[in-house]
Amino acid sequence: MRKLKVGLLGGTFNPVHQGHLIIAEQALAQLQLDRVDFLPDFLPPHVDHKEAIAAHHRVAMLQLAIQKNEHFGLELAEIARQGKSYSYDTMKELQSQHPNVEYYFIIGGDMVAYLDKWYRIADLIQLVTFVGVNRPETTADSPYPVQWIKVPAFAVSSSLIRTNLSQGRAVRYLLPDLVLDYIKEHQLYGTR
Repeated sequence: MRKLKVGLLGGTFNPVHQGHLIIAEQALAQLQLDRVDFLPDFLPPHVDHKEAIAAHHRVAMLQLAIQKNEHFGLELAEIARQGKSYSYDTMKELQSQHPNVEYYFIIGGDMVAYLDKWYRIADLIQLVTFVGVNRPETTADSPYPVQWIKVPAFAVSSSLIRTNLSQGRAVRYLLPDLVLDYIKEHQLYGTR
């Protein structure tokens, strides 16, 4: 029986933006995945958590962003578990629950250089296929097995969006309209 091929795009998604959606769609197509699940973390071990808004807002924005793509889904294992979101713990849990799924863990090319710092990386590479997103400033060299995909450059980040919102600058087209509507409705990131 063929295993289901599922991509996992992890992150804080604070907020989700078009760059995330482009990466997910390109991974889906280039790796011929069955679907890509967005995996919001509850408390990332490598990011200052004080900058992230409450998980329920980030999940709500993800739901709005992906609702029209039948190949996109949400994986809420880290939100449900709470605490620090170590990928190894998540993958052990998911593999136990879904033994007929082959997971592809999608990360930015810049993150590939830091794989040796990931919690239990030697064990984690046994559980997933890492997928690196090629970026102009990153190198494909890694001591770990990484499958690379090419994604059109789109220089947007969640921090750029947060900064623009807090300063009243335009963010239209950097993120889905429904997500922007949600941000304004709930007055997130300094909007009024």
